[in-house]
Amino acid sequence: MRIGTALSVGLVGLKAFTISMQAFISPGLPYFSIIGLPDASLSEARERVKSACSSAGFHWPQTRVTVNLSPASLPKRGANHDLAIAASVLCAGGAIPHDCLQETLVLGELKLDGTVLPVTGLLPILLHARTRGIRRAFIPYANMEEAGLVPGIDVVPVRHVGELIEHLGGRANYRLDPGAGIVGPDVPSSDAGQPEEEPMPNMNQVMGQSQAKWALEVAAAGGHHVIMVGPPGTGKTMLASRLPTIMPPLGEREQLEVASIRSLCGTLPAYGITDVPPYEAPHHTASAPSLVGGGSGIAVPGAITRAHDGVLFMDEAPEFSAKALQTIREPLETGFVSISRSKATTHYPARFQLVMAANPCPCGFGWGSGEQCVCTAKDRARYWNRLSGPILDRIDIQITVPPVSQYSQNESQPAESSERIRRRVMDARSAATERYRMHGWRCNAKASGEWLRKNTSRKALTLISHALESEQLSLRGADRALRLAWTLADVAGKTSPDDGDVAAGIALRTRLR
Repeated sequence: MRIGTALSVGLVGLKAFTISMQAFISPGLPYFSIIGLPDASLSEARERVKSACSSAGFHWPQTRVTVNLSPASLPKRGANHDLAIAASVLCAGGAIPHDCLQETLVLGELKLDGTVLPVTGLLPILLHARTRGIRRAFIPYANMEEAGLVPGIDVVPVRHVGELIEHLGGRANYRLDPGAGIVGPDVPSSDAGQPEEEPMPNMNQVMGQSQAKWALEVAAAGGHHVIMVGPPGTGKTMLASRLPTIMPPLGEREQLEVASIRSLCGTLPAYGITDVPPYEAPHHTASAPSLVGGGSGIAVPGAITRAHDGVLFMDEAPEFSAKALQTIREPLETGFVSISRSKATTHYPARFQLVMAANPCPCGFGWGSGEQCVCTAKDRARYWNRLSGPILDRIDIQITVPPVSQYSQNESQPAESSERIRRRVMDARSAATERYRMHGWRCNAKASGEWLRKNTSRKALTLISHALESEQLSLRGADRALRLAWTLADVAGKTSPDDGDVAAGIALRTRLR
């Protein structure tokens, strides 16, 4: 009886689990089977592994070969486990020493010629392996840069299954094509023909709109959601795309979370580890699964997860389908999304700042006198009805973005840069973090209404009560207006909001009404 063992790591969403591969070579007719809930792509590893091992000079057993993926109760998917399956068979077949893969992680997809291809999700996999105590990992050569983000693990890059055999003390006979496994399939191999980099977005590139910039500063300081309404060409998209440049930089934990999501999506090489909050802007034709995540078997991350700890910008928000808009209601409150599919339920983080932009009507010219507007009252109602009351009630700041009256900016008063605004935002965030240190809240948008009501003056709370009595605000809206008031106080350098801050908070929430 010959059994070979190797370790790999699987992912259900961002949750990693260790997979033990056991290969058993037994007498019988030639047959290769993989058991332990593999999906279709993993079942097809039979042909990839058999051909790849033969390409390295290994004589495939002309008997029965069985590979078990343990734990058998969890579904496994993808081609990331090809190299681990091959290693277990090579160990069982005597091509490598029997005990050479103890506490060693093996990852990689295989081509038929034995070339090792890069994998996705390597960062959360290696973080899990380090937590489990694994100190060595064989990974694809093209994933070296990503693997360098996780210290504490001895990473051995391989380009061919023959290299794995040689690293583990066996003998291989293979031919390695030049450049094999060095460049991933979606990563350009050179900079030839690449366009010149555009200048980094900056708030001083937006002409005018001082009120909208101030509103975004308040949003960044308190973590509040925003909707901007105005005619076409007033700068709504420019303002939204520059919101990440004034937000506080991501901490170490947030950077790893964002990088893990990008690693799972296969986009980490384009970003690397960065402290700049992510920015996602799905098209208004995006479906509900593309926003929250979807797919058969096990759901993959959607736009709200890719925007985790950053900004989700929905341009032309009323043009999104009502179903797509309703799917983001729960994540706005909870900060995560749970997606159930046939094989597993995945939980993805989705703590983002929502920024919406909309025209005043479908044609966009229902502004001011509205002489150019061709929309009927029915058209306007249909346009705005997609933004239901529950959606608008979850948006803290509702502002109008009017047309800019002057084409050239006044040189004597240059527009503020993102860096200058960001410093004020960070000062306000620091004040909030210190205030909520015992509660663990990072900003005013996360603070509980009970704490805010208890620590706000009675005179200031009277305005909230009047707004509730006149049905200007719902109970949720009252708490959100109070959070806005505390953010306005932080921006102004006050220790607590006064009645003026509360009045301004109510006005920011109800301006569109």
